[in-house]
Parts: sequence; C-alpha cells; structure tokens
Amino acid sequence: MVGRLRAKGVHFVDDLSDVPTGSVTIFSAHGVSSAVERDAKDLGLRVIDATCPLVNRVHLEAIRYARAGHEVVLIGHAGHAEVEGTLGRLEGGRAHLVSGVEDVATLSVSDPEKVAYVTQTTLSVDDTRAIIDALTARFPAIKGPDTKDICYATQNRQRAVRDLAAQVDVLLVVGSANSSNSNRLWEIAQAAGTKAYRIDDADGMDPAWLEGASAVGITAGASAPDDLVQGLVDRIGSLFKINLSILDGVEEDVHFRLPPEVAHGGSSAEQTDTPAPVGA
Repeated sequence: MVGRLRAKGVHFVDDLSDVPTGSVTIFSAHGVSSAVERDAKDLGLRVIDATCPLVNRVHLEAIRYARAGHEVVLIGHAGHAEVEGTLGRLEGGRAHLVSGVEDVATLSVSDPEKVAYVTQTTLSVDDTRAIIDALTARFPAIKGPDTKDICYATQNRQRAVRDLAAQVDVLLVVGSANSSNSNRLWEIAQAAGTKAYRIDDADGMDPAWLEGASAVGITAGASAPDDLVQGLVDRIGSLFKINLSILDGVEEDVHFRLPPEVAHGGSSAEQTDTPAPVGA
C-alpha cells in the first residue's frame, strides 16, 4: 500500500523537519505523540489527522488515567509506531511499557493502588489477556478496559485463523513483516500446529511449501489490499488445480468518519499542488 501511495506522489517521512514548507502533512493511522502534533503546528504545516479512531480512543483513555493520578501501563511492542504515539501522549505522567508476562514481574510502580493499563490495538487477544491477568494478580486495584480496545478487524481475523488452521495443511498470511497483526496471525496458526508462512504477496510464496498439501488456507493482515490476496489465489491456481471456498466469518460493517479536511469539499489537501508527505 505504501508503494502504491509513493507511485501517486506521496512522500513518507520519519521527521517533520523533512516536510517541505506549505505541504499537507498526514498523521498515519498509528497516531503520533503530542510533541509531533505541537511541532507540526509550530512549523505551520497543514495537517490531516488520520489516526484510527480505535487508536485515538486508547490515547484518550491513557490520558484520562494519567490525569486521575494513575501510572499507566501500556501493553504493546517496543518500537511499534502506535506504541510510540501512545507513550508520547502521556507527557508529565509515569508510563510503563510491557510486552510480555515476564515484564510484569519486574514492573516497579510508586503506588500499587494507582495503576491503570491500556493496550496496543493490534495485539493478539490471547497474549493480551495473559498479560492483563498477570497485571491483575500483581496489582489487584489496577484499572483498565480489558480487551475491548483490541481492533475489531484484528479480533475477527484471529478467530478466523484459529478455525482455518484446523482445516488446512498449510496456511499463508499476506501481510508486511512490520505488521503487528499479520505476525500475530502467523503465530496463531503456528501455535495450532499448522505449517504457516507470512508473505508480502504472491511472489513471496515458494511452491514447495504446498507440495503434498490437500488444503491450503489464505488470510491477510487487516490493512493488506484485497487484490494481493486475489493475486495469491491466482498464482496457486496457475500451479495446482484448486477448488476455492470462503470460510464463514463476521461481516464487518463498521464505518469511521473521514477527517474533516477530507470529508468536506475544498479541503487543504485538494487545494495544494504539492505532493502530500505523510508524517510518521
């Protein structure tokens, strides 16, 4: 998807200093820190905030807990863009990052009665629940939203992969190597004892993986374009005789409002001739 946007003239940057004056700057769905938001304003950049509403909800919950005097524990993966954005919203408050159950044992807080947690939206539901159970056992007074802030698209795909893995000999996950939810799908299939591979697209598939398999499953990360999935189906069909069936699953009918700058006619993005850089 990034490659397709680049082909349309979009530039991806890691720092606002790389954004040309006057360009439209889009904050990614992962969200950004308060510092990045302030810097964009100070630089006079025209901003479209495309933070996912589910991520924004986590930001608001974390801020609410911090303002109430709680130390906030963020369950997530170090270095992930969403995690960096959420931690960057907790300026002035004590925040801790835990990535696994083992991190809970070494967690040091100033007041065990004033602890709260939030979660990265694209984690495995099972992994998150285990960490939450460990946090609750260590800090019985801890507050938090349980697993409801896990992205619905992530949850639906994880449930489907568990069902699919039990029905196939090999499972292929279409998704980027830096996609947290794609990696979780791959791990869930492997944990079920099914041979599983994560690939960027059809070109990443080794036909030898499918030799001897009577049933092959295909799934994809939440943000993988549908045509990449179809491309994988077509490639398998060019190598083997296949009967294609679609696993029953949850019908996703959730709709989010577009950022107002995009939803309304005459937005700043439409009025500029400068390719729109995307702020990380």
